[in-house]
Amino acid sequence: MTLAWWALDYVYAVWRQLAGLAHRRPPARWAHGDSGRPTLVLVPGIYENWRFLVPLGDALNAAGYRVTVIHGLGLNLGGVRESGEAISRALDRVRPAAAGRIIVAHSKGGLIGKQVLVDGTRGVHGLVAVCTPFGGARLARLFTDRRVRALLPTDETIVMLGSSTAVNGRIVSVFGTFDPHVPDGSTLDGATNIEVPVAGHFRILGARATHEAVLTGLGVLTRTDVRGDDM
Repeated sequence: MTLAWWALDYVYAVWRQLAGLAHRRPPARWAHGDSGRPTLVLVPGIYENWRFLVPLGDALNAAGYRVTVIHGLGLNLGGVRESGEAISRALDRVRPAAAGRIIVAHSKGGLIGKQVLVDGTRGVHGLVAVCTPFGGARLARLFTDRRVRALLPTDETIVMLGSSTAVNGRIVSVFGTFDPHVPDGSTLDGATNIEVPVAGHFRILGARATHEAVLTGLGVLTRTDVRGDDM
């Protein structure tokens, strides 16, 4: 069954990469939504761009949220710290809406989102991360690409983010029942942790249960009494 999950996960990833070619720019409808809600900033994982998150972005926009992306990240191969700083600079150039912003991210994007929270970027209230290896990804040792190996648990930035627990209460971590790329899990102490009944690292992004969990997480972060309870 594990091999089947791997196969299904990669089928979804390839399909999503190909489907993303149809989107030259974010859908115009993403700019419209309830002005009383935070604007959502999508941050993809490694070897992904914002197009990979279109199904999730569409679901969140349909629920009434305005959705935006950060251009210039390419396939998100930059360092976590450097990418976080780049996103912070981009966000600081645009005045945030009165309701502020929340980052919604996948995998490595969640690490970058936490970096943005640590940096204290103006107007960013929280982070909802899907399948993020907050403790690092030990399977990164199987890769020769140094950009992937930078996700190892012993990496300096991963260790620094792990010790930056003050922002954990502003994070919601969403993950499935089995993640072939993050076998140690995405549970984060002090955060709100939500497990969904879906297996996979990529195809979880297209599941309705995940979309509902992200919406639940957004509700948690927009409450004044944000806590780190497991759900």
